[in-house]
Amino acid sequence: MEQADVVIIGGAVVGTSIAWHLACALKHQARVVVIEKDFSYARSATALSVSSIRQQFSCAANIRASLYGLSFVRNAAGKFGADFGFHEHGYLFLATESGRAVLAENHALQIESGADIVFHDAPALAARFPWLSTEGLAAGTWGQSGEGWFDGFGLMQAMRAQAREAGVAWRSAEAVGIEDNVVRLADGGSIAAGNIVIAAGTGSGAIAATAGIDIPVRARKRMVFTFRCATPIPRMPLLIDPTGVYVRPEGEGFLCGLSPPEDEDPDPGDDFEPDWKYFEERIWPVVAARVPAFESIRTGRAWAGHYDMNLFDHNALIGPWPHAPHILLACGFSGHGMQQAPAVGLTLAEHLAGRAPSLDIADLAPGRLLRNQPLVERNVW
Repeated sequence: MEQADVVIIGGAVVGTSIAWHLACALKHQARVVVIEKDFSYARSATALSVSSIRQQFSCAANIRASLYGLSFVRNAAGKFGADFGFHEHGYLFLATESGRAVLAENHALQIESGADIVFHDAPALAARFPWLSTEGLAAGTWGQSGEGWFDGFGLMQAMRAQAREAGVAWRSAEAVGIEDNVVRLADGGSIAAGNIVIAAGTGSGAIAATAGIDIPVRARKRMVFTFRCATPIPRMPLLIDPTGVYVRPEGEGFLCGLSPPEDEDPDPGDDFEPDWKYFEERIWPVVAARVPAFESIRTGRAWAGHYDMNLFDHNALIGPWPHAPHILLACGFSGHGMQQAPAVGLTLAEHLAGRAPSLDIADLAPGRLLRNQPLVERNVW
């Protein structure tokens, strides 16, 4: 039987970040094996993500995680010798009068945590963003630095390459079960490990269940639609309307989407098909009303991916399982995995190396499931 100090189940951005931080950032002398069932990443959330990063959360742990992610992305060129195209145009969260107080409370916490976020009333929004319709708006918060989007898939590949050079082993295999300290593989093989990390995205709930760990992590379908507009909108931020519809620039065009309400959000099974009717009926009317230039557009391609949604509170589960501390969770990101991957990588690598944590993201520990204490994040988007 193969032996390892650490087995990481899942080799997309989160699992890769853990491996990279162990081997490269901490230079921890351990045998690390990463198991990934599909190195094409064709259906991985990492490959299908819109790869954005923000600090506009309402929970301090999420803000801290994103601030580390920001530092990591900003310094990535020096670490990896490549440009990952960080477009630091910010997020723009918009609110009606009923949402203004929550927006202001969130903004205060973000500023206290060190994020560079500006609060605007409706007239200030109109002045700063003249292409924006402020009808029905009371306020907005804009990340004037530190927020935007980047080539997350390219960054993951760079981390993977360095981790392999540093001695991390990668296995093209599917993990099908965990028995005590042994990971069983679909091909009949097995790997014994001192510690096992479950970073398997939408498959995390099923693999955790084989170890007797019940976590409410399930797949949820999310669609991205693209379009072009003849009217240029220079340095447009990623805009989130009060309805939840989002839109941002992408290359010479734009991309957009909307998460459905929970009662219209079933397990997608094997469904990866975008639904253009959803765009036409729910997304485009909102986009066109909020940005009048988008009344005339030409649609482009669309795609769908699956989030590993934590149905308990829509926040990630990070850290050892209380009743089996040799099994660590890094899943349930609910759409925030790309931006939180660097912080999760550092945090779990430090834990595995026996070091004190550099970041305080303890509120994301999975023990809150057993205590029935959800971590309420008001900026879930």
